[in-house]
Amino acid sequence: MEVTNVTEFEAIAKEKLPKMVYDYYASGAEDQWTLKENRNAFSRILFRPRILIDVSKIDMSTTVLGFKISMPIMIAPTAMQKMAHPEGEYATARAASAAGTIMTLSSWATSSVEEVASTGPGIRFFQLYVYKDRNVVAQLVRRAEKAGFKAIALTVDTPRLGRREADIKNRFTLPPYLTLKNFEGLDLGKMDQADDSGLASYVAGQIDRTLSWQDVKWLQTITKLPILVKGVLTAEDTRIAITSGAAGIIVSNHGARQLDYVPATIVALEEVVKAARGQVPVFLDGGVRRGTDVFKALALGASGIFIGRPVVFSLAAEGEAGVRKALQMMRDEFELTMALSGCRSLQEITRSHIVADWDTPRVVPRL
Repeated sequence: MEVTNVTEFEAIAKEKLPKMVYDYYASGAEDQWTLKENRNAFSRILFRPRILIDVSKIDMSTTVLGFKISMPIMIAPTAMQKMAHPEGEYATARAASAAGTIMTLSSWATSSVEEVASTGPGIRFFQLYVYKDRNVVAQLVRRAEKAGFKAIALTVDTPRLGRREADIKNRFTLPPYLTLKNFEGLDLGKMDQADDSGLASYVAGQIDRTLSWQDVKWLQTITKLPILVKGVLTAEDTRIAITSGAAGIIVSNHGARQLDYVPATIVALEEVVKAARGQVPVFLDGGVRRGTDVFKALALGASGIFIGRPVVFSLAAEGEAGVRKALQMMRDEFELTMALSGCRSLQEITRSHIVADWDTPRVVPRL
């Protein structure tokens, strides 16, 4: 069967992967309402395409934190990619680089920042959790900087791990032949006592529950890298993030893996964009599976989007070639959506190109 859209990779991944691994990637928290809603909410936004516009040339390029990329579709951090494919994060890094876009490496990767840097050139961000031992955080940040990473995506929605019932049922553990590579060679204090298979749960337990806005400011004292605050869903937190020095915001509900019954990110996006008032760029992750979704996010004010599950599923299905194909399919769909909506550049995508079910009834102008 020829794969014609990124969603089809999931069925292939489900067949190929052990149940414990597939469930880890695929599942959400508790009732998984938000997991479904992250997708469903996109279907409640319709297009208002403009016609008879010359769309023979379309420019999808953009800049993110000053870095030029080929399209506003980037790769979100997803943990432990070598569970999906032996090449794991190496394959993802090469595919992102070939597509001319940004890869975000998870703290909990099965390849280290140095290993990912060794795959060749590319613009890479590093996703960070803050641990009780700030020395561990400082070491991780220094290594990411040294390896040429360009920004820190600080994940702030995880003071504790959400309740993912599939993982509880499966007694999820990192397979014994893998390890969280970014924690090797760090001075982990008592972390050294954890064996590799127990390291994942041990490291998760080391996330600092006292994390506060002061820590966002503290992070700026130990790195010159721009900090994206990942996990914002409200106007209130947007304003605090900006006053705390965030270089950008990622509207995210952690792929619906943390608190269930939070809104879909596409629904929360506009509130955040309005509160940001153009002071910092706002990005989105969660539920993006089509080029049409990318267009809708940009029409609601996002500067770009990040995809997570489509990457691990395409990686599981076909390795690096799969990730390249996933990125290319989404790029092609997005370009087609722009053309059929009458937009030749990202700047031409506006709020008037869509209508959402939460909009007030539109008054049709009299002719």
